[in-house]
Amino acid sequence: MKFKSIILKSILALGVVLLSFSACDKKTQEKAIPESKLNTYSDLAVATSTSAPCDCETDWFPHSQTPAPEEGIGSPFDTENTTNCMFQQWSFQKFLWLTKTQRNGKPLFLNELKQVTNQMETVTIPAGTSVALSSINQAGLDGVLQTIPGYSADGKTSDTVYYSIHVNAILETAITKYVDSIKNGTLSRNNNATFPIGSLETKVSWVPVTSLPSADIAKNDYYTTMAAVTQKDGSVVNEQVALLGMHVVGVVINHPEFIWATFEHNTLAPIFDFDSNTVSSDENTLIFEKGTASDVNGIRWKDGKPVAANQAFGLFKYGVAVTGSGPNDYVKTSQSEPDNYHKIDSLNMCVSANLKSENDVWQNYQYDGAIWLNMDGLTTTQQADTIVKLYRHIKDATPGSMARGSLASANVTMETYTQTYQTTHDKITDASNLINCFSCHRGAPDTGSDTIRSPLYLSHVFSGNVSLIVDEQTPTEIEANKLKAFMKVMSKSK
Repeated sequence: MKFKSIILKSILALGVVLLSFSACDKKTQEKAIPESKLNTYSDLAVATSTSAPCDCETDWFPHSQTPAPEEGIGSPFDTENTTNCMFQQWSFQKFLWLTKTQRNGKPLFLNELKQVTNQMETVTIPAGTSVALSSINQAGLDGVLQTIPGYSADGKTSDTVYYSIHVNAILETAITKYVDSIKNGTLSRNNNATFPIGSLETKVSWVPVTSLPSADIAKNDYYTTMAAVTQKDGSVVNEQVALLGMHVVGVVINHPEFIWATFEHNTLAPIFDFDSNTVSSDENTLIFEKGTASDVNGIRWKDGKPVAANQAFGLFKYGVAVTGSGPNDYVKTSQSEPDNYHKIDSLNMCVSANLKSENDVWQNYQYDGAIWLNMDGLTTTQQADTIVKLYRHIKDATPGSMARGSLASANVTMETYTQTYQTTHDKITDASNLINCFSCHRGAPDTGSDTIRSPLYLSHVFSGNVSLIVDEQTPTEIEANKLKAFMKVMSKSK
């Protein structure tokens, strides 16, 4: 991202925001933001964007040389006047940086990030493999995603989708420091601490290549690598796996809430059609069986299984809520549309064209949107205070709320069964019912406590590590408590 281009895009809005804050002296801004003023601040600090396309930058290519995006002092985020495009560009550039090929043939994230469990225990990677896969339960309802038997090379194999979590040294060091401080009593569980700029976590979905058509592998349609995969009987087998999707979650200056971006392979499943209230495909995809399905049962999980098997799909393209296919059929939310949608679309086209010219496997993966909070004009103290005080409401997508970007963001392979908490389609397009990353990642532990609050709990890895190290619970106990807490949150959101 180039700072000059951001300034040019923001210049008209700059005067408005400066006028809004001209009455606030430095002393007043440094105070923690009062509960009664939170909505006032969010209304004043309106995120700005233009109708111009959001393009990729020339220095992102060739992909093997993509630089890491700027994130700290002097970066595009070091301003009181952000634009929608800068978050979109950060998301895609970060993804390209993470996936660029290293000398050993592996993408950067498999070389430089550490694989960990949900509780930040180190995962041992066996020799001859790049990743160890044993986790099959999705966040929230513990749903297990299975592929369509008719899509595989032999026409009958159904495989399980696996997940891995990877963190960088900045995030790992910070989590260790904060958890140790809580354990030794020098830091309260209730605190306004935040993770340092540059903190990074990725979550990745994988599937054995046996679930894919042989032609897709031969054409280099998926990134594949060797993994140590835990089988149902507990044995571990080394086998080739294909990458399906990736969450890219990172902290930049003035955004302690993280930017939550998601990417997925572009042929996984169809998108729901709100004109007909159906979803259909003329042929099998990896997780949707050819034909037509009505309503949303294919993305609902109940009694340990999907309500409708083999019908998983994406609810909203790019995580942008719509009521139909018309040019004005966008749900009225806190985020300007279709501007946000078009910026994501233009970035996808720009990056895809460049990667196609390089015959790069990552051309087959699309950016599906990102979500963040409007922190424009807030001091670092106010930013942390906002996350704590609005811990239940940072997810809100209604007009006047602070959430920005793709307000119904989800990855079809990682939040398959939590794209909505509604049981029928008719309530889904109400802005107050939209689900996104902040529905679960909030300023409170994922154990469901409402009395303990901190911006640190936005990371479930941090929350899990607290339960492991401070509370001395077993991973099984921790996951069981998370499931109970999620059911509680879900029931409140219906």
